[in-house]
Amino acid sequence: MLYIGSHISASKGYEAMGKQALKLGANTFAFFTRNPRGGKAKAIDEEDVKRFLALAKEHSFGKLVAHAPYTMNTCAAKEDIRRFARETMADDLARMEFTPGNYYNFHPGSHVGQGSDTGIAMTAEILNEVLKPEQTTTVLLETMSGKGSEIGRNFEELKEILDKVELKEKMGVCLDTCHVWDGGYDIVTDLDGVLASFEEVVGLGWLKAIHMNDSMNPLGSHKDRHEKIGQGQIGINAMEQIINHPKLQGLPIILETPNDDAGWAKEISMLRSLHKSE
Repeated sequence: MLYIGSHISASKGYEAMGKQALKLGANTFAFFTRNPRGGKAKAIDEEDVKRFLALAKEHSFGKLVAHAPYTMNTCAAKEDIRRFARETMADDLARMEFTPGNYYNFHPGSHVGQGSDTGIAMTAEILNEVLKPEQTTTVLLETMSGKGSEIGRNFEELKEILDKVELKEKMGVCLDTCHVWDGGYDIVTDLDGVLASFEEVVGLGWLKAIHMNDSMNPLGSHKDRHEKIGQGQIGINAMEQIINHPKLQGLPIILETPNDDAGWAKEISMLRSLHKSE
């Protein structure tokens, strides 16, 4: 089964997101838990959630991949920014329990001159404060492109964060194709080698989801500029390899390409046509 979808606006609620996903030909989707630039989250309508859960069960949806706001920096130098990150993540994880068993993805953060070791320690510290033994949500560290002072720019830094988290069973990784390409991992000519490296450093058991994006920039550019599938430097052949790779089957795939609904529907249809079991 190919579980694939795109980002969908959460403004109209869960049932509306599920119905919109179906219109796009999707059987999973991503959504921001609140405005991607931060702010207060919309109140959850429990009846709306119940209708969505019934819809998702009826159509055999895969895991949802919720996304934290971009402004959430767990390793910021300023304490008020870290406090926002801590409070936002804790609130988001409580809200995620209305749709149990899904994924909550976030950017590990930017150390803003403090150094990657400090940034890694600060991010793990907040995770240790907010993760709860009873939660059903898995928190995903996203692979980053290495622009600026980002942490998570390579597999080693992700492993360092995971090593410092106490409730490791509540953690995972989301691999962003644009980010790893821009970060220097050649998924075009050496996908097997990249996955072998991930296995050696982190372990493929930690890989829970994929953000599928082409890239405007060449390998190792450290820039993070997403492109439509097949129109960038990664290309459609590499995407076909990824969706058919035996070690990546069953993972939810989320498109974050610069598109509208018609564009995402076209990409979803195209990728389904390339998936060997479809």
